[in-house]
Parts: sequence; structure tokens; C-alpha cells
Amino acid sequence: MTRLADKIAVVTGGARGMGEATVRQFVKEGAKVVIADLLPEGEALARELDGRAIFVRADISREQDWRNLLAASENAFGTPDVLVNNAAMQRFRSILECEVEDFRQVLDVNLVGTFLGLKVIGGAMVRQRRGSIINISSVDGMRGANGYAAYSSSKWGVRGLTKVAALEFGPRGVRVNSVHPGGVYTVMGNPVDTPITDVDKGFGMVPAQRIGQAHEIAAASLFLASDEASYIMGAELSVDGGWTAGVYNMMLSGAPDDADYGSRSSAHGTNAFLDNALRAKNRTVE
Repeated sequence: MTRLADKIAVVTGGARGMGEATVRQFVKEGAKVVIADLLPEGEALARELDGRAIFVRADISREQDWRNLLAASENAFGTPDVLVNNAAMQRFRSILECEVEDFRQVLDVNLVGTFLGLKVIGGAMVRQRRGSIINISSVDGMRGANGYAAYSSSKWGVRGLTKVAALEFGPRGVRVNSVHPGGVYTVMGNPVDTPITDVDKGFGMVPAQRIGQAHEIAAASLFLASDEASYIMGAELSVDGGWTAGVYNMMLSGAPDDADYGSRSSAHGTNAFLDNALRAKNRTVE
């Protein structure tokens, strides 16, 4: 497969979850990949991919680490053609529970990190007048959610920053778009490792009637990175099982079957996934 033949990509948060799935799909499609992460799993992944990827330990909230990433890419493969700003963190806090230090930390990683990627890697792409940047936002960058004070704010910011970058970089040959995942079965999406059968029961409000998988988000990034998306700039690609389409009104026709929906949806009672999510509220997830 060669949808990304001869392309060089940087994927942040590439050691696990959606980032790992993205790295694997990109390599499968012919790209060489720089895996950027703080987690040591990224080094093992790079070894497994045997010359098609390198691992660079990086804190994406630090500009110098981005400059190190660019230098590592140029030394190993060349100037990047693709950047996936995927790395993120979450603190499950309401506004009244959230300390300003927590709020700033989430914004530093999720929003400032994306900005620095645009500035450093995007700047290199502008100089060579080609490239594609995919910013991973969220459905929580398109709506509000209680307990997501910092995370939702950061993802709204990523959404807006994507629009600005598309306007500024587009005339210089660099496409910038955002991907908006819904619930995804990863460490961040399921921090207490609830079995997927129980997780799916909490997604009765989503038309797909299940949580998403990391490879499904990676496929969206793959499309936007490829030349197939050559006329797509500043777009928002929701990969959310229909979450942002709306919510079901169970009093009207057209909703899922009552019996099925009742067994799956939190609207009809709690379930193991939601119970575990409540226990996870004080955890930091990266």
C-alpha cells in the first residue's frame, strides 16, 4: 500500500492509543514516521517497525523539544511532509473543582503543544511549500461537557487554531484540518480499563451504538495526510459514530428499539462503564 509513499510524518503521542494506530497505518502506507512521546513504549514501537520509524522523547509543551523533533526528522529522513498533533491529556474536573494549575497544564499540552507544532514543523513545511497538518481535536471541541472544564476548552482552542492555520498556511502549500473523535477505546477514553462490552452499553445515545476504535480515528488522519485530500483545508472531520448529529428523543419514533436502548444507555440507569468513569474523575490521563 502506498497512499503515503515517500512521505515523512511526525506523530505526537505516538506511543500508544490513537497515536500508535496512526503510526502503524502510516508506515503500512509507505511513510517514514517520527514517533514523539514521553512514554517509553514509543521506543519499542520504533524498533518493531524496523527502520521505518524513529522515536524521539519530547514534551510537546516545550518549543525546544519541537526543534529537536524537527532536527531528528531531518537527520533521519528529511523535512516532514505530515504532522499529526495527536498528543493530549485530560483532567476530569468541573470548573469549581479545577485548580488553575491543572487548567494551565491541560492547555499547555493540548493547545500550546498544537500551536508549537504548527509554528515549528508547520514553519518547515511552509518553507518547502508543501505539507499536511492534522490537529486532533474532539467532539468536546464542538460542544460542552460537565467535568471537562480544561479539556473541552483546549479542544475548542485547537478547533479555532486549525481555522487560523488553514488560512495562513493554505496559500503556501500546506493543508491544515482537524479530526474530532468521539469516545475511543484507549487509555484516555477508558482510563480504568472497563471491558468493551460494558463500555458499549454506555454509548446507546450514539447512532453507531458503540465506542470507537483507535484505528478508525487513524484512518481519518491517513486520508487527510494523503493526496486524496488535496482540496480539503480548514475542515472538521468528526469521527464520532454520529455523536454530533444529535441525541435521541425516546418519546418520538426513529430512536433505537426501546428494549435495546434501555439495556445500553445511561438514560435508563447506570452501567459499569459510567460507574468506573466516576471513579476515574480525579485521575490525570495522558
